[in-house]
Amino acid sequence: MQLSERHRAYWRRNLRMTATLLVIWFAVTFLPIYFARELNDISFFGWPLAFYMGAQGSLIVYVLLIGYYAWAMNRLDHEYGVNEDV
Repeated sequence: MQLSERHRAYWRRNLRMTATLLVIWFAVTFLPIYFARELNDISFFGWPLAFYMGAQGSLIVYVLLIGYYAWAMNRLDHEYGVNEDV
């Protein structure tokens, strides 16, 4: 099946957004672990920042990433006319 230029543009933007969100996910997941000793010197709500990021901070970022992805994909779908109107 041959894709039109409009479909290619849609998928390029979709993949670019997905890759960006995966980079953010990777950074939030692995950088606090890598820099845990340095982050423990910073206090956040009375807890060491590395502990907070492991216990709650990363989960908050994950929920925000999911919400942003859903919102952005709905907007992108409407822009390219591939939305599912329910």
